[in-house]
Amino acid sequence: MGKILPDSAHSHAPGGPPGPLMSAHSDAPERTWRSAVRLEKHLWPAIIAALLSAVAFLWASPFLWTLVASFRPEGAGSADMASLLPDLHPTLENFRNALESGSFGLYYVNTIIVVAGVLAVQCVTVSLAGYAFARLRFRGRDVLFYAFLLQLMLVPPALIVPNLRTVVDLGLYDTLPGVMAPYFASAFGTFLMRQTFLALPRDFEEAAAIDGAPWWAIIWYVLLPMAKPGLVAFAIVSITAHWNEFLWPLMVISDPANHTLTIGLAAFTRGAEGGKEWGVLAAGTLLVMAPLAVAFIAFQRRFVDSFVFSGVKG
Repeated sequence: MGKILPDSAHSHAPGGPPGPLMSAHSDAPERTWRSAVRLEKHLWPAIIAALLSAVAFLWASPFLWTLVASFRPEGAGSADMASLLPDLHPTLENFRNALESGSFGLYYVNTIIVVAGVLAVQCVTVSLAGYAFARLRFRGRDVLFYAFLLQLMLVPPALIVPNLRTVVDLGLYDTLPGVMAPYFASAFGTFLMRQTFLALPRDFEEAAAIDGAPWWAIIWYVLLPMAKPGLVAFAIVSITAHWNEFLWPLMVISDPANHTLTIGLAAFTRGAEGGKEWGVLAAGTLLVMAPLAVAFIAFQRRFVDSFVFSGVKG
């Protein structure tokens, strides 16, 4: 009589169905492959996040140093001043010295006047120009629009000499209106508002026109409320640019009473660098950059939504 083989032995017989042992060996490569795929799926995002964090830290290190140094006591040595680690006993003395040494209150007032005045006039000019290019039909409209956009290709310093001569001829030299005048029109703002108006449906303004509303009422009561995201997006760009403007105010203004924040900070740093007062210098720099940084942090979601829904389309 032949020997009766166990079931496990039959399972390994050639041609027979795979038994538990053979099935385990056949599934091993597949499990290994799946484990490698899962590892790679989780490993690459971690590597990318680490690289982006390192780049973000390098980019933000000057801002971090400014923040830390502005609260560091005056008696810290040169080695400690270069450190990014905050001091265990922070102080506000640097800010007090900066406010006493520089006329930052006056600089804030002048800067706010320039930024608000430019933005107020720009909102009128870019809205009217954007409406004309988006809704009105006249001969040469597209050619004129593209010629208008050529301003975006010009480097701002290239216009300093003709703008300065114009400001002098108008009697606006060494005045805040002289700083504002070249920015009353904006090619970028015109382009942004044109694209925003093109994205709006015509039904509302046609209904207002049927009811007898004049063109200015259609713009003011119908189009501008719907174009608010575009205006907010442009306001963000305008405020940031003119808050940080340095070269043009430096060329136009000579009276210290008309200095803006950037020009006042340059004058302030010359005195602070002479005494190696790095903490006071960092505090003065933070006073200039803090309003925009705080506004961005507080309204970050609104900023992003304004650019997303501003209607910029091809």
